Amino acid sequence: MEKFNASEHPHLRYNPLKDDWVVVSPHRAKRPWQGQVEKKAVEEVPRHDPKNPLCPRNTRPNGKVNPDYKNTFIFDNDFPALMPDGPDPPKSDDPLFQAAPAHGNCRVICFHPYSDLTLPLMEVDDIRHVIDTWQSEMINLGKVNTWVQVFENRGAVMGCSNPHPHCQVWASTFLPNEPSVKDRTQREFKEKYGLPMLVDYLNKELQKKDERVLLESAHWVWLVPYWATWPFETMLLPRRHVLRLQDLTEDEKKDLCQMMKDLLTIYDNLFEISFPYSMGWHGAPTGKFLEEDCSHWQLHALFYPPLLRSATVKKFMVGYEMLASAQRDMTAEQAATRLRALPRTHYKHQSSQ
Repeated sequence: MEKFNASEHPHLRYNPLKDDWVVVSPHRAKRPWQGQVEKKAVEEVPRHDPKNPLCPRNTRPNGKVNPDYKNTFIFDNDFPALMPDGPDPPKSDDPLFQAAPAHGNCRVICFHPYSDLTLPLMEVDDIRHVIDTWQSEMINLGKVNTWVQVFENRGAVMGCSNPHPHCQVWASTFLPNEPSVKDRTQREFKEKYGLPMLVDYLNKELQKKDERVLLESAHWVWLVPYWATWPFETMLLPRRHVLRLQDLTEDEKKDLCQMMKDLLTIYDNLFEISFPYSMGWHGAPTGKFLEEDCSHWQLHALFYPPLLRSATVKKFMVGYEMLASAQRDMTAEQAATRLRALPRTHYKHQSSQ
């Protein structure tokens, strides 16, 4: 009987964080592509667009004028998905028609006054302003909210409607689906095995660095998770056991600035474009959870890029993925091999060296 080869044969991989499985079909990457082809992202973004509502000194749709900011700029989302006040839906005794209150705060963080600078093109000091702002928002919003989600959608293919470098923070009085599952799975793992799941996982990944580990620094490790779903999905983990973003030390934040610049440069270098992705931070819940034992949690950042074969061919999560199970067309190890081989100098700067 033919011997199993993970790089050739379909198989399932278990995601212990989400308590589900992903179908890995590495042979499918060889099939000819005749499907949807995206337009290559436009790289020519003006440094300041007088019509862009996120640029300094410009007027937003609600009539407010942005200050002449020099680093980060934070404001309440003009079109928030959640609001701190408002009526609650009526309770229902019918199990098929349930509703619950949904309150919170939605904020926007502009990373930099220049529209043509993404995080990998910024100076390390500029990235530090972003990380400090993430921390302050986590602390302030976490006092009254159960969950504070920092996330960035980069690129039109990820639904980003504005090229100016920015991210969002949605804080909610409820625990959303993804962190709710992760709270359960990490708690169960620690009760069973005595260690936080992602602490144990990172220790084991570091024992076989040539498989999925991409970058290492004094305080951080960037890797492709064994159970990754998206083609070039990655995870960023601190070496130390850290519950929340606001718990990072000065040294860890300083190191994170360079790590973020390096890893996002590698992403851009893969197809020599401003690489689209959705990224976000997951850590222990806040609000009432600040007074509870959350030692089963480990802080981590997730990067979900949609591109599969090139700058114009993306992975679609449709059909089988929507109706049955997530599926990927290459192994985590194959993705790691490609990313690991890329330079840390941004492709826009390579010709000048």
